[in-house]
Amino acid sequence: MHYPIGLLFDLLASSSALPWNITVHFKSFPEKDLLHCPSKDAIEAHFMSCMKEADALKHKSQVINEMQKKDHKQLWMGLQNDRFDQFWAINRKLMDYPAEENGFRYIPFRIYQTTTERPFIQKLFRPVAADGQLHTLGDLLKEVCPSAIDPEDGEKKNQVMIHGIEPMLETPLQWLSEHLSYPDNFLHISIIPQPTD
Repeated sequence: MHYPIGLLFDLLASSSALPWNITVHFKSFPEKDLLHCPSKDAIEAHFMSCMKEADALKHKSQVINEMQKKDHKQLWMGLQNDRFDQFWAINRKLMDYPAEENGFRYIPFRIYQTTTERPFIQKLFRPVAADGQLHTLGDLLKEVCPSAIDPEDGEKKNQVMIHGIEPMLETPLQWLSEHLSYPDNFLHISIIPQPTD
C-alpha cells in the first residue's frame, strides 16, 4: 500500500501483457507478505508525510509550511477523487523554484531494484553540478547505483524505468523531477533486469 501502483507495475510486471491482473484479498489477508492498512486516515498521513519530505529536499520545507490546512486537504482530496485540476492547483507550488537557482535544492528520488534486499536507495543529490551544468539521470545512477548502468562485461543487463518508460540517461534530472514525479513528488526509479525475449 505504500508503493505507487505504477512503481509496482515497473518492478513486478512491466514485461507482462496489459491489462495487469491484480488479486484483491477480502479475507485471509497475507499479513506476513503485505502491510495491512489500518484506515484511510493512515494512507492520507503517509501521503502527506511523503509530500513534506519531498518539499524538505526541494525547498527546505518552505512551500509546504506556508500552505494552510485547507491546501493540504485539497491536495489529498484531489488525489483521492481523481481530480487533477484540484490537485495541481496546489501541487504546482511544490514544483516551482526561483529562476536564478536553476532547479530544486535536492531531487527527491528513490531507486528500487528487484535484485537486492534493500527496499530502496535514497541519497542527497543536487540537480545542478558545481560548475552550473545540469545533472542527468545517468549522472545520478553513476553516483548512486553504478552497477545498474556500467556492467563489468559491457553488456547491458538492466533497464531503468520510470512510469513504464525507459528514459534516456542523458535526460536532465531536474526535468524528470518536474515532469515524471509521482503525486508524492518523488521520482520513483526502477532498475529491473533486461528482458531476455
